[in-house]
Amino acid sequence: MERREFLQLLAVAAASGLVLKNGSLQAAEDFYALPAFGNCSLLHMTDCHAQLLPIHYREPDTNLGIGAALGQPPHLVGEKLLRHFGIPAGTPQAHAFTCLDYANAAQTYGRVGGFAHLATLVKQLRASRPGALLLDGGDTWQGSATALWTKGQDMVDAARLLGVDVMTAHWEFTLGADRVQEIVNGDFAGALDFVAHNVVTSDFEDPVFKPYTLREVNGVAIAIIGQAFPYTPVANPGYFVPDWTFGIQESRLQEQVEAARGEGAAVVVLLSHNGMDVDLKLASRISGIDVILGGHTHDGVPLPIPVDNPGGRTLVTNAGSNGKFLGVLDMDVRGGKLADLRYRLLPVFANMLPADAEMEQAIAAMRAPYLDRLNAPLAVSEGLLYRRGNFNGSFDQLILDALMEVKGADIAFSPGFRWGTTLLPGEIITLERLMDQTAITYPYTTLTEMSGAQIRTVLEDVADNLFNPDPYLQQGGDMVRVGGLAYSCDPTAVMGQRIGDMRLNGKQIESGKTYKVAGWAPVAAAARDAGGAPVWDVVSEYLKAHGTVAPITLNQPELKNVAGNPGLV
Repeated sequence: MERREFLQLLAVAAASGLVLKNGSLQAAEDFYALPAFGNCSLLHMTDCHAQLLPIHYREPDTNLGIGAALGQPPHLVGEKLLRHFGIPAGTPQAHAFTCLDYANAAQTYGRVGGFAHLATLVKQLRASRPGALLLDGGDTWQGSATALWTKGQDMVDAARLLGVDVMTAHWEFTLGADRVQEIVNGDFAGALDFVAHNVVTSDFEDPVFKPYTLREVNGVAIAIIGQAFPYTPVANPGYFVPDWTFGIQESRLQEQVEAARGEGAAVVVLLSHNGMDVDLKLASRISGIDVILGGHTHDGVPLPIPVDNPGGRTLVTNAGSNGKFLGVLDMDVRGGKLADLRYRLLPVFANMLPADAEMEQAIAAMRAPYLDRLNAPLAVSEGLLYRRGNFNGSFDQLILDALMEVKGADIAFSPGFRWGTTLLPGEIITLERLMDQTAITYPYTTLTEMSGAQIRTVLEDVADNLFNPDPYLQQGGDMVRVGGLAYSCDPTAVMGQRIGDMRLNGKQIESGKTYKVAGWAPVAAAARDAGGAPVWDVVSEYLKAHGTVAPITLNQPELKNVAGNPGLV
Protein backbone atom coordinates (compact mmCIF):
# COMPACT_ATOMS: atom_id res chain seq x y z
CA MET A 1 0.00 0.00 0.00
CA GLU A 2 1.74 3.16 -1.21
CA ARG A 3 1.32 6.58 0.41
CA ARG A 4 -1.15 7.72 -2.26
CA GLU A 5 -3.25 4.59 -1.73
CA PHE A 6 -3.20 5.12 2.04
CA LEU A 7 -4.44 8.72 1.65
CA GLN A 8 -7.16 7.61 -0.75
CA LEU A 9 -8.27 4.96 1.73
CA LEU A 10 -8.33 7.53 4.53
CA ALA A 11 -10.46 9.87 2.41
CA VAL A 12 -12.94 7.13 1.50
CA ALA A 13 -13.13 6.01 5.13
CA ALA A 14 -13.70 9.56 6.36
CA ALA A 15 -16.50 10.01 3.84
CA SER A 16 -18.03 6.78 5.15
CA GLY A 17 -18.05 7.98 8.74
CA LEU A 18 -14.56 7.28 10.12
CA VAL A 19 -13.95 9.81 12.90
CA LEU A 20 -10.44 11.22 12.85
CA LYS A 21 -10.09 12.40 16.44
CA ASN A 22 -6.90 14.29 15.62
CA GLY A 23 -8.90 16.41 13.26
CA SER A 24 -7.64 15.75 9.72
CA LEU A 25 -6.48 13.25 7.16
CA GLN A 26 -3.06 14.86 7.35
CA ALA A 27 -2.86 14.25 11.11
CA ALA A 28 -3.56 10.56 10.61
CA GLU A 29 -1.00 10.31 7.82
CA ASP A 30 1.63 12.14 9.87
CA PHE A 31 1.05 9.94 12.92
CA TYR A 32 1.88 6.80 10.95
CA ALA A 33 4.53 8.34 8.68
CA LEU A 34 7.50 6.28 9.77
CA PRO A 35 10.49 6.76 7.46
CA ALA A 36 12.14 3.53 6.35
CA PHE A 37 15.66 2.85 7.56
CA GLY A 38 18.33 0.28 6.76
CA ASN A 39 17.94 -2.75 4.54
CA CYS A 40 15.65 -5.17 6.45
CA SER A 41 12.71 -4.86 8.82
CA LEU A 42 10.65 -6.85 11.29
CA LEU A 43 7.13 -6.06 12.49
CA HIS A 44 6.13 -7.43 15.90
CA MET A 45 2.79 -7.98 17.62
CA THR A 46 2.11 -9.98 20.75
CA ASP A 47 -0.59 -10.95 23.26
CA CYS A 48 -3.55 -9.87 21.14
CA HIS A 49 -5.70 -12.35 23.11
CA ALA A 50 -8.02 -13.02 20.19
CA GLN A 51 -9.37 -9.47 19.92
CA LEU A 52 -10.40 -9.22 16.27
CA LEU A 53 -12.34 -5.97 16.68
CA PRO A 54 -11.20 -2.60 18.06
CA ILE A 55 -11.49 -2.40 21.84
CA HIS A 56 -10.58 -0.22 24.81
CA TYR A 57 -7.66 -1.37 26.96
CA ARG A 58 -6.50 0.60 30.01
CA GLU A 59 -2.84 0.39 30.96
CA PRO A 60 -1.99 -0.28 34.64
CA ASP A 61 -1.92 2.25 37.45
CA THR A 62 0.24 -0.12 39.52
CA ASN A 63 3.26 -2.01 38.17
CA LEU A 64 5.74 -2.16 41.03
CA GLY A 65 9.41 -2.76 40.49
CA ILE A 66 11.23 -4.17 43.50
CA GLY A 67 14.98 -4.37 44.14
CA ALA A 68 17.02 -3.87 40.97
CA ALA A 69 13.80 -3.34 38.99
CA LEU A 70 12.80 -0.28 41.05
CA GLY A 71 12.29 2.68 38.74
CA GLN A 72 13.26 0.72 35.63
CA PRO A 73 11.12 -0.18 32.62
CA PRO A 74 8.71 -1.84 32.51
CA HIS A 75 7.90 -0.81 36.09
CA LEU A 76 6.92 2.77 35.31
CA VAL A 77 3.36 4.05 35.09
CA GLY A 78 1.54 7.28 34.39
CA GLU A 79 3.54 10.50 34.41
CA LYS A 80 6.73 8.67 35.42
CA LEU A 81 6.60 6.61 32.24
CA LEU A 82 5.96 9.72 30.13
CA ARG A 83 8.92 11.55 31.67
CA HIS A 84 11.25 8.57 31.30
CA PHE A 85 10.55 8.15 27.60
CA GLY A 86 10.03 11.84 26.77
CA ILE A 87 6.38 11.50 25.74
CA PRO A 88 4.39 14.76 25.98
CA ALA A 89 1.28 14.65 28.15
CA GLY A 90 -2.10 15.07 26.48
CA THR A 91 -1.06 13.34 23.26
CA PRO A 92 -2.32 10.17 21.58
CA GLN A 93 0.90 8.44 22.65
CA ALA A 94 0.36 9.48 26.28
CA HIS A 95 -3.11 7.90 26.18
CA ALA A 96 -1.81 4.73 24.55
CA PHE A 97 0.98 4.13 27.05
CA THR A 98 -0.70 5.20 30.32
CA CYS A 99 -3.97 5.09 32.26
CA LEU A 100 -4.05 8.85 32.88
CA ASP A 101 -7.58 10.34 32.75
CA TYR A 102 -8.46 7.15 30.97
CA ALA A 103 -12.22 7.39 30.48
CA ASN A 104 -12.09 10.94 29.10
CA ALA A 105 -9.05 10.26 26.92
CA ALA A 106 -10.68 7.10 25.54
CA GLN A 107 -13.63 9.21 24.41
CA THR A 108 -11.20 11.52 22.62
CA TYR A 109 -8.97 8.96 20.91
CA GLY A 110 -11.39 6.09 20.47
CA ARG A 111 -10.80 2.37 20.37
CA VAL A 112 -7.52 0.64 19.66
CA GLY A 113 -6.48 -2.44 17.75
CA GLY A 114 -8.71 -4.57 15.58
CA PHE A 115 -7.27 -6.84 12.93
CA ALA A 116 -8.81 -4.90 10.03
CA HIS A 117 -7.08 -1.71 11.17
CA LEU A 118 -3.90 -3.57 12.01
CA ALA A 119 -3.96 -5.07 8.50
CA THR A 120 -4.03 -1.57 6.99
CA LEU A 121 -1.02 -0.54 9.05
CA VAL A 122 0.91 -3.73 8.23
CA LYS A 123 0.30 -3.24 4.51
CA GLN A 124 1.35 0.40 4.70
CA LEU A 125 4.60 -0.44 6.49
CA ARG A 126 5.38 -3.35 4.20
CA ALA A 127 4.96 -1.10 1.16
CA SER A 128 7.90 1.00 2.34
CA ARG A 129 9.81 -1.99 3.75
CA PRO A 130 9.95 -4.71 1.08
CA GLY A 131 10.22 -8.19 2.51
CA ALA A 132 9.42 -7.12 6.09
CA LEU A 133 8.49 -10.11 8.27
CA LEU A 134 5.54 -10.04 10.67
CA LEU A 135 6.23 -11.84 13.96
CA ASP A 136 3.60 -12.87 16.53
CA GLY A 137 4.75 -13.41 20.11
CA GLY A 138 1.80 -15.62 21.06
CA ASP A 139 -1.33 -15.50 23.21
CA THR A 140 -3.24 -15.17 19.97
CA TRP A 141 -5.69 -18.07 19.97
CA GLN A 142 -7.21 -17.32 23.42
CA GLY A 143 -9.08 -14.47 25.06
CA SER A 144 -12.42 -14.14 23.29
CA ALA A 145 -15.66 -16.03 23.04
CA THR A 146 -15.23 -16.83 19.36
CA ALA A 147 -11.68 -18.10 19.87
CA LEU A 148 -12.95 -20.40 22.62
CA TRP A 149 -15.95 -21.62 20.64
CA THR A 150 -13.92 -22.24 17.45
CA LYS A 151 -10.93 -23.75 19.28
CA GLY A 152 -8.78 -20.91 18.00
CA GLN A 153 -9.72 -21.32 14.34
CA ASP A 154 -10.94 -17.73 13.93
CA MET A 155 -7.55 -16.45 15.05
CA VAL A 156 -5.60 -18.97 12.98
CA ASP A 157 -7.44 -17.81 9.87
CA ALA A 158 -7.05 -14.14 10.79
CA ALA A 159 -3.31 -14.52 11.42
CA ARG A 160 -2.79 -16.12 8.05
CA LEU A 161 -4.78 -13.39 6.33
CA LEU A 162 -2.83 -10.73 8.23
CA GLY A 163 0.37 -12.23 6.88
CA VAL A 164 2.05 -13.47 10.05
CA ASP A 165 5.33 -15.20 9.13
CA VAL A 166 6.56 -16.58 12.47
CA MET A 167 5.02 -17.10 15.91
CA THR A 168 5.66 -18.62 19.33
CA ALA A 169 3.13 -19.39 22.04
CA HIS A 170 1.72 -19.63 25.55
CA TRP A 171 -2.08 -19.69 25.98
CA GLU A 172 -2.26 -21.56 22.70
CA PHE A 173 -1.21 -24.65 24.65
CA THR A 174 -4.39 -24.53 26.74
CA LEU A 175 -6.24 -25.77 23.66
CA GLY A 176 -4.35 -29.02 24.23
CA ALA A 177 -1.35 -30.62 22.57
CA ASP A 178 -3.39 -32.36 19.88
CA ARG A 179 -5.11 -29.17 18.77
CA VAL A 180 -1.84 -27.23 18.68
CA GLN A 181 -0.22 -29.91 16.55
CA GLU A 182 -3.26 -30.01 14.28
CA ILE A 183 -2.89 -26.29 13.56
CA VAL A 184 0.89 -26.26 13.27
CA ASN A 185 1.03 -29.28 10.94
CA GLY A 186 -2.15 -28.41 9.05
CA ASP A 187 -3.18 -24.77 8.83
CA PHE A 188 0.35 -23.43 9.16
CA ALA A 189 2.18 -25.98 7.02
CA GLY A 190 4.19 -24.15 4.38
CA ALA A 191 2.70 -20.81 5.41
CA LEU A 192 3.80 -19.87 8.92
CA ASP A 193 6.65 -21.04 11.15
CA PHE A 194 5.73 -21.99 14.72
CA VAL A 195 8.99 -21.85 16.70
CA ALA A 196 9.74 -22.84 20.31
CA HIS A 197 13.22 -24.12 21.15
CA ASN A 198 12.30 -24.71 24.81
CA VAL A 199 9.47 -27.20 24.27
CA VAL A 200 10.70 -30.79 24.21
CA THR A 201 9.28 -34.24 24.91
CA SER A 202 9.43 -35.31 28.54
CA ASP A 203 10.83 -38.76 27.73
CA PHE A 204 13.78 -38.19 25.37
CA GLU A 205 13.86 -34.37 25.22
CA ASP A 206 13.21 -34.39 21.50
CA PRO A 207 12.19 -31.03 20.00
CA VAL A 208 8.43 -30.70 19.60
CA PHE A 209 8.63 -27.69 17.29
CA LYS A 210 11.24 -26.00 15.14
CA PRO A 211 13.63 -24.16 17.47
CA TYR A 212 14.19 -21.38 14.95
CA THR A 213 13.67 -20.36 11.37
CA LEU A 214 16.23 -18.75 9.10
CA ARG A 215 14.71 -16.19 6.75
CA GLU A 216 16.38 -14.08 4.09
CA VAL A 217 15.18 -10.48 3.85
CA ASN A 218 16.67 -8.43 1.05
CA GLY A 219 19.76 -10.63 1.06
CA VAL A 220 20.14 -10.54 4.87
CA ALA A 221 19.91 -13.85 6.75
CA ILE A 222 17.81 -13.38 9.90
CA ALA A 223 17.38 -16.16 12.47
CA ILE A 224 14.22 -16.01 14.58
CA ILE A 225 14.39 -18.29 17.63
CA GLY A 226 11.17 -19.07 19.48
CA GLN A 227 10.90 -18.98 23.26
CA ALA A 228 7.50 -20.23 24.44
CA PHE A 229 6.27 -19.34 27.91
CA PRO A 230 8.60 -21.34 30.16
CA TYR A 231 6.12 -21.97 32.99
CA THR A 232 3.17 -23.18 30.92
CA PRO A 233 2.55 -26.48 32.81
CA VAL A 234 2.67 -24.62 36.15
CA ALA A 235 0.72 -21.45 35.43
CA ASN A 236 -1.85 -23.40 33.40
CA PRO A 237 -3.11 -26.98 33.78
CA GLY A 238 -0.35 -29.46 33.03
CA TYR A 239 -2.90 -31.96 31.72
CA PHE A 240 -3.13 -29.98 28.47
CA VAL A 241 0.50 -30.81 27.59
CA PRO A 242 1.29 -33.96 29.63
CA ASP A 243 4.13 -35.18 27.43
CA TRP A 244 6.00 -31.90 26.95
CA THR A 245 8.38 -29.95 29.15
CA PHE A 246 9.15 -26.25 28.98
CA GLY A 247 11.51 -24.04 31.02
CA ILE A 248 13.84 -21.15 30.24
CA GLN A 249 16.59 -23.49 29.01
CA GLU A 250 19.55 -21.11 28.87
CA SER A 251 22.10 -23.65 27.62
CA ARG A 252 19.78 -24.91 24.89
CA LEU A 253 19.13 -21.33 23.82
CA GLN A 254 22.84 -20.58 23.60
CA GLU A 255 23.25 -23.66 21.42
CA GLN A 256 20.50 -22.47 19.09
CA VAL A 257 22.10 -19.03 18.78
CA GLU A 258 25.41 -20.60 17.83
CA ALA A 259 23.73 -23.01 15.39
CA ALA A 260 21.94 -20.14 13.68
CA ARG A 261 25.17 -18.14 13.42
CA GLY A 262 26.81 -21.25 12.00
CA GLU A 263 24.14 -21.38 9.30
CA GLY A 264 25.03 -17.85 8.28
CA ALA A 265 22.63 -15.70 10.28
CA ALA A 266 23.76 -12.07 10.24
CA VAL A 267 21.05 -11.16 12.75
CA VAL A 268 19.66 -13.29 15.57
CA VAL A 269 16.30 -12.36 17.10
CA LEU A 270 14.60 -14.07 20.03
CA LEU A 271 10.81 -14.07 19.66
CA SER A 272 10.02 -14.45 23.33
CA HIS A 273 7.03 -15.06 25.56
CA ASN A 274 9.07 -14.94 28.78
CA GLY A 275 7.85 -11.61 30.14
CA MET A 276 10.05 -8.53 30.15
CA ASP A 277 11.82 -8.99 33.49
CA VAL A 278 12.83 -12.52 32.50
CA ASP A 279 14.00 -11.28 29.09
CA LEU A 280 16.15 -8.59 30.70
CA LYS A 281 17.91 -11.18 32.85
CA LEU A 282 18.21 -13.63 29.97
CA ALA A 283 19.75 -10.95 27.77
CA SER A 284 22.51 -10.44 30.33
CA ARG A 285 23.44 -14.14 30.31
CA ILE A 286 23.19 -15.22 26.65
CA SER A 287 25.62 -14.03 23.98
CA GLY A 288 24.87 -13.48 20.33
CA ILE A 289 21.24 -12.32 20.39
CA ASP A 290 20.83 -8.95 18.74
CA VAL A 291 17.24 -8.19 19.75
CA ILE A 292 14.61 -9.80 21.98
CA LEU A 293 11.07 -9.11 20.79
CA GLY A 294 9.15 -9.89 23.94
CA GLY A 295 5.66 -10.50 25.25
CA HIS A 296 3.62 -12.14 28.02
CA THR A 297 3.62 -9.33 30.59
CA HIS A 298 1.66 -6.95 28.32
CA ASP A 299 4.15 -4.14 28.86
CA GLY A 300 3.91 -1.42 26.24
CA VAL A 301 7.51 -0.16 26.30
CA PRO A 302 8.10 2.67 23.82
CA LEU A 303 11.82 2.11 23.30
CA PRO A 304 14.15 -0.90 23.54
CA ILE A 305 16.23 -1.43 26.67
CA PRO A 306 19.94 -2.17 26.03
CA VAL A 307 21.48 -4.99 28.09
CA ASP A 308 25.20 -5.78 28.15
CA ASN A 309 26.38 -9.40 28.17
CA PRO A 310 29.66 -11.29 27.66
CA GLY A 311 29.20 -11.25 23.87
CA GLY A 312 28.21 -7.62 23.48
CA ARG A 313 24.80 -6.03 23.80
CA THR A 314 21.19 -7.14 23.32
CA LEU A 315 18.19 -4.85 22.93
CA VAL A 316 15.03 -5.93 24.77
CA THR A 317 11.52 -4.84 23.76
CA ASN A 318 7.95 -5.61 24.82
CA ALA A 319 5.03 -4.77 22.52
CA GLY A 320 1.97 -4.47 24.77
CA SER A 321 -1.21 -6.44 24.19
CA ASN A 322 -4.70 -6.74 22.70
CA GLY A 323 -3.64 -5.61 19.22
CA LYS A 324 -3.03 -2.14 20.67
CA PHE A 325 0.55 -1.80 19.39
CA LEU A 326 2.74 -2.83 16.49
CA GLY A 327 6.51 -2.83 16.94
CA VAL A 328 8.60 -1.73 13.95
CA LEU A 329 12.25 -2.78 13.92
CA ASP A 330 14.32 -1.37 11.04
CA MET A 331 17.86 -2.74 10.79
CA ASP A 332 20.92 -1.76 8.80
CA VAL A 333 23.05 -4.88 8.32
CA ARG A 334 26.52 -4.43 6.84
CA GLY A 335 29.41 -6.83 6.51
CA GLY A 336 27.42 -9.72 7.92
CA LYS A 337 26.42 -8.03 11.16
CA LEU A 338 23.93 -5.56 12.59
CA ALA A 339 25.41 -2.07 12.22
CA ASP A 340 22.50 0.11 13.35
CA LEU A 341 18.75 0.02 13.94
CA ARG A 342 15.65 2.05 14.60
CA TYR A 343 12.68 0.88 16.72
CA ARG A 344 9.28 2.35 17.36
CA LEU A 345 6.21 0.96 19.08
CA LEU A 346 3.22 2.30 17.16
CA PRO A 347 -0.20 2.54 18.84
CA VAL A 348 -2.95 1.17 16.61
CA PHE A 349 -5.76 3.75 16.79
CA ALA A 350 -8.83 2.50 14.96
CA ASN A 351 -10.02 6.09 14.42
CA MET A 352 -6.82 6.91 12.54
CA LEU A 353 -6.48 3.76 10.45
CA PRO A 354 -9.24 2.79 8.03
CA ALA A 355 -10.28 -0.84 8.07
CA ASP A 356 -8.83 -3.17 5.47
CA ALA A 357 -11.84 -4.36 3.46
CA GLU A 358 -10.69 -7.95 2.98
CA MET A 359 -9.94 -8.45 6.67
CA GLU A 360 -13.13 -6.69 7.74
CA GLN A 361 -15.23 -8.98 5.57
CA ALA A 362 -13.42 -12.07 6.83
CA ILE A 363 -13.96 -11.08 10.46
CA ALA A 364 -17.64 -10.40 9.85
CA ALA A 365 -18.00 -13.88 8.33
CA MET A 366 -16.20 -15.48 11.28
CA ARG A 367 -18.45 -13.75 13.81
CA ALA A 368 -21.75 -14.08 11.98
CA PRO A 369 -22.81 -17.46 13.45
CA TYR A 370 -22.30 -16.18 17.00
CA LEU A 371 -23.65 -12.62 16.92
CA ASP A 372 -26.84 -13.26 18.86
CA ARG A 373 -24.92 -14.90 21.70
CA LEU A 374 -22.14 -12.31 21.66
CA ASN A 375 -24.51 -9.36 21.81
CA ALA A 376 -26.75 -10.74 24.58
CA PRO A 377 -27.06 -7.92 27.18
CA LEU A 378 -26.39 -8.79 30.81
CA ALA A 379 -26.23 -5.44 32.63
CA VAL A 380 -25.14 -1.82 32.32
CA SER A 381 -21.98 -0.53 33.95
CA GLU A 382 -22.15 2.93 35.49
CA GLY A 383 -18.39 3.01 36.08
CA LEU A 384 -15.16 2.12 34.30
CA LEU A 385 -14.51 -1.62 34.14
CA TYR A 386 -10.93 -2.73 33.59
CA ARG A 387 -8.55 -5.46 34.70
CA ARG A 388 -4.87 -4.51 34.55
CA GLY A 389 -2.95 -3.60 37.72
CA ASN A 390 -0.77 -5.46 40.22
CA PHE A 391 -3.47 -6.02 42.84
CA ASN A 392 -6.97 -5.58 41.44
CA GLY A 393 -9.13 -4.17 38.68
CA SER A 394 -12.77 -3.16 38.66
CA PHE A 395 -13.83 -6.03 36.37
CA ASP A 396 -11.95 -8.43 38.63
CA GLN A 397 -13.81 -6.98 41.61
CA LEU A 398 -17.08 -7.55 39.77
CA ILE A 399 -16.14 -11.21 39.26
CA LEU A 400 -15.21 -11.52 42.95
CA ASP A 401 -18.51 -10.00 44.05
CA ALA A 402 -20.37 -12.39 41.78
CA LEU A 403 -18.50 -15.43 43.09
CA MET A 404 -19.17 -14.53 46.74
CA GLU A 405 -22.87 -13.81 46.21
CA VAL A 406 -23.76 -16.69 43.90
CA LYS A 407 -21.54 -19.31 45.57
CA GLY A 408 -22.32 -18.20 49.13
CA ALA A 409 -18.66 -17.63 50.02
CA ASP A 410 -16.97 -15.55 52.71
CA ILE A 411 -13.94 -14.87 50.51
CA ALA A 412 -13.22 -15.12 46.78
CA PHE A 413 -10.06 -15.46 44.72
CA SER A 414 -9.72 -14.57 41.05
CA PRO A 415 -6.54 -15.11 39.01
CA GLY A 416 -4.24 -12.17 38.27
CA PHE A 417 -4.73 -12.40 34.52
CA ARG A 418 -3.56 -9.38 32.52
CA TRP A 419 -5.78 -9.93 29.50
CA GLY A 420 -9.32 -8.58 29.31
CA THR A 421 -10.79 -5.51 27.62
CA THR A 422 -12.05 -2.27 29.19
CA LEU A 423 -15.61 -0.91 29.30
CA LEU A 424 -16.32 2.79 29.57
CA PRO A 425 -18.99 4.17 31.93
CA GLY A 426 -22.48 3.66 30.53
CA GLU A 427 -21.59 0.72 28.30
CA ILE A 428 -23.67 -2.44 28.20
CA ILE A 429 -21.98 -5.52 29.58
CA THR A 430 -22.73 -8.07 26.88
CA LEU A 431 -21.82 -11.73 27.01
CA GLU A 432 -18.94 -10.93 24.64
CA ARG A 433 -17.46 -8.41 27.05
CA LEU A 434 -17.79 -10.87 29.92
CA MET A 435 -16.12 -13.58 27.86
CA ASP A 436 -13.23 -11.18 27.19
CA GLN A 437 -12.45 -11.59 30.90
CA THR A 438 -13.18 -15.30 31.29
CA ALA A 439 -12.79 -17.22 28.00
CA ILE A 440 -10.52 -20.09 28.97
CA THR A 441 -10.65 -23.87 28.55
CA TYR A 442 -10.70 -24.49 32.32
CA PRO A 443 -13.41 -22.06 33.54
CA TYR A 444 -14.64 -24.17 36.46
CA THR A 445 -15.74 -22.39 39.62
CA THR A 446 -14.95 -23.85 43.02
CA LEU A 447 -16.11 -23.50 46.62
CA THR A 448 -13.56 -24.73 49.13
CA GLU A 449 -13.22 -24.84 52.90
CA MET A 450 -9.83 -23.28 53.64
CA SER A 451 -8.12 -22.58 56.93
CA GLY A 452 -6.73 -19.17 57.71
CA ALA A 453 -3.24 -20.65 57.42
CA GLN A 454 -4.00 -21.99 53.94
CA ILE A 455 -5.36 -18.64 52.81
CA ARG A 456 -2.18 -16.93 53.94
CA THR A 457 -0.06 -19.53 52.14
CA VAL A 458 -1.91 -18.89 48.88
CA LEU A 459 -1.37 -15.14 49.16
CA GLU A 460 2.30 -15.54 50.06
CA ASP A 461 2.92 -17.91 47.15
CA VAL A 462 1.34 -15.62 44.58
CA ALA A 463 3.06 -12.53 46.03
CA ASP A 464 6.41 -14.30 45.69
CA ASN A 465 5.62 -15.14 42.08
CA LEU A 466 5.12 -11.43 41.47
CA PHE A 467 7.77 -9.84 43.68
CA ASN A 468 10.59 -12.35 43.96
CA PRO A 469 13.77 -10.36 43.22
CA ASP A 470 14.94 -13.12 40.84
CA PRO A 471 12.98 -12.72 37.57
CA TYR A 472 13.45 -16.41 36.80
CA LEU A 473 11.21 -17.16 39.80
CA GLN A 474 8.44 -14.90 38.53
CA GLN A 475 5.70 -16.09 36.19
CA GLY A 476 4.43 -12.80 34.83
CA GLY A 477 0.88 -12.61 36.17
CA ASP A 478 -0.44 -10.11 38.67
CA MET A 479 -1.44 -10.71 42.29
CA VAL A 480 -4.44 -12.96 42.88
CA ARG A 481 -7.50 -10.76 43.24
CA VAL A 482 -9.16 -11.06 46.64
CA GLY A 483 -12.77 -10.41 47.60
CA GLY A 484 -14.11 -10.12 51.14
CA LEU A 485 -10.71 -10.35 52.82
CA ALA A 486 -8.71 -7.29 53.89
CA TYR A 487 -4.95 -7.71 54.15
CA SER A 488 -1.65 -5.87 53.98
CA CYS A 489 1.23 -6.54 51.61
CA ASP A 490 4.89 -5.52 51.78
CA PRO A 491 6.33 -6.26 48.31
CA THR A 492 9.85 -5.51 49.59
CA ALA A 493 9.78 -8.24 52.26
CA VAL A 494 11.11 -11.77 51.83
CA MET A 495 9.04 -14.84 50.98
CA GLY A 496 6.66 -15.72 53.79
CA GLN A 497 6.67 -12.25 55.32
CA ARG A 498 4.87 -10.13 52.72
CA ILE A 499 1.27 -10.76 53.82
CA GLY A 500 -0.18 -9.53 57.11
CA ASP A 501 -3.21 -8.23 59.01
CA MET A 502 -5.74 -10.50 57.30
CA ARG A 503 -9.26 -9.57 58.35
CA LEU A 504 -12.79 -10.63 57.45
CA ASN A 505 -15.52 -8.13 58.34
CA GLY A 506 -13.04 -6.38 60.59
CA LYS A 507 -12.11 -9.51 62.54
CA GLN A 508 -8.65 -11.05 62.43
CA ILE A 509 -8.41 -14.23 60.36
CA GLU A 510 -7.62 -17.21 62.59
CA SER A 511 -5.06 -19.71 61.33
CA GLY A 512 -6.98 -22.76 62.51
CA LYS A 513 -10.46 -21.60 61.55
CA THR A 514 -12.00 -22.58 58.20
CA TYR A 515 -13.64 -20.19 55.74
CA LYS A 516 -15.67 -20.66 52.57
CA VAL A 517 -13.54 -19.53 49.63
CA ALA A 518 -14.85 -19.30 46.06
CA GLY A 519 -12.58 -19.27 43.04
CA TRP A 520 -12.24 -20.19 39.39
CA ALA A 521 -9.67 -21.37 36.82
CA PRO A 522 -8.20 -24.20 38.93
CA VAL A 523 -5.17 -25.93 37.41
CA ALA A 524 -5.64 -29.30 39.13
CA ALA A 525 -7.18 -32.20 37.22
CA ALA A 526 -9.34 -33.02 40.25
CA ALA A 527 -11.03 -29.62 40.02
CA ARG A 528 -11.68 -30.20 36.32
CA ASP A 529 -13.22 -33.56 37.10
CA ALA A 530 -15.45 -32.03 39.79
CA GLY A 531 -17.05 -29.97 37.02
CA GLY A 532 -17.94 -26.70 38.76
CA ALA A 533 -20.14 -24.24 36.85
CA PRO A 534 -18.26 -22.13 34.28
CA VAL A 535 -17.38 -18.74 35.66
CA TRP A 536 -19.24 -16.92 32.89
CA ASP A 537 -22.47 -18.63 33.98
CA VAL A 538 -21.93 -17.53 37.57
CA VAL A 539 -21.17 -13.92 36.65
CA SER A 540 -24.02 -13.82 34.10
CA GLU A 541 -26.45 -14.90 36.82
CA TYR A 542 -25.16 -12.13 39.09
CA LEU A 543 -25.33 -9.44 36.38
CA LYS A 544 -28.86 -10.36 35.29
CA ALA A 545 -30.02 -10.26 38.90
CA HIS A 546 -28.61 -6.77 39.43
CA GLY A 547 -29.16 -5.18 36.01
CA THR A 548 -26.95 -2.21 36.78
CA VAL A 549 -23.39 -2.21 38.11
CA ALA A 550 -22.64 0.88 40.17
CA PRO A 551 -19.11 2.31 40.15
CA ILE A 552 -16.99 -0.26 41.93
CA THR A 553 -14.79 0.25 44.98
CA LEU A 554 -11.76 -2.00 44.75
CA ASN A 555 -10.72 -4.27 47.58
CA GLN A 556 -7.02 -3.35 47.63
CA PRO A 557 -4.41 -4.44 50.16
CA GLU A 558 -2.72 -1.94 52.40
CA LEU A 559 0.70 -1.54 50.77
CA LYS A 560 3.80 -1.08 52.85
CA ASN A 561 7.27 0.30 52.02
CA VAL A 562 6.42 1.36 48.47
CA ALA A 563 5.85 5.09 48.97
CA GLY A 564 7.37 6.98 46.05
CA ASN A 565 7.68 3.86 43.90
CA PRO A 566 7.39 5.02 40.24
CA GLY A 567 5.32 1.93 39.57
CA LEU A 568 2.43 3.64 41.37
CA VAL A 569 0.32 6.43 39.86
